[in-house]
Amino acid sequence: MTRPLAQLASLIFLPLLLAAAATAQKDASAPPPSLAHDSHAGITISAAPVTDTSRAKHVFGRANPLPAGILPVEVFLRNDSAEPVQIGLDSIELDIHYQNGRMDGVESLPPAQVALLIAHPHGNPQAPRTRRFPIGSETVKDKKVDELADVLRPLALNSDIVPPMGAVHGYLFFDVQHDLSLVGRSSLYIPDAVIVPSKKPLIFFEVSFATP
Repeated sequence: MTRPLAQLASLIFLPLLLAAAATAQKDASAPPPSLAHDSHAGITISAAPVTDTSRAKHVFGRANPLPAGILPVEVFLRNDSAEPVQIGLDSIELDIHYQNGRMDGVESLPPAQVALLIAHPHGNPQAPRTRRFPIGSETVKDKKVDELADVLRPLALNSDIVPPMGAVHGYLFFDVQHDLSLVGRSSLYIPDAVIVPSKKPLIFFEVSFATP
């Protein structure tokens, strides 16, 4: 594609990207100032793991992921710059840091996969439980799973475009296999963020949940 055509494409598709983020922007709320965060280049990512059972039940209702060993993490993406930013949601990990120097990266789960683990807490032959889940493993025909997924999807962080002077808010889900003690030695790792439409990459973000 020639430069003039590339510029024209940017002018056509950029408004569409911003419009797609508008709904999430409206629902985004400001995080408490004390929330763990990382900030640079005008972008601030704040996050908090939801470990309190009563709060998780209040937020997710019957789709509460905690009893299934799934940790929800509330995430706020704030863009105080003059350009839209795209966040690679699929590459976000919960990094677990051990005292021996080992690190375990846990990938976030899509709502349908979380719903499957909630609906079948004792295991399901169609969804082997491991640290990492291959993309596309979430499609299982199950009425209960579908109903739970319908509850989780509107709450999940699903908009990857953060508009200028805007914000996006939602939850990510990580399988910690009932071991909430891992939270105090973990961090949310966001390796992929680019300025739109130039595709200029930003330095990675890391929000630490470490406790003294």
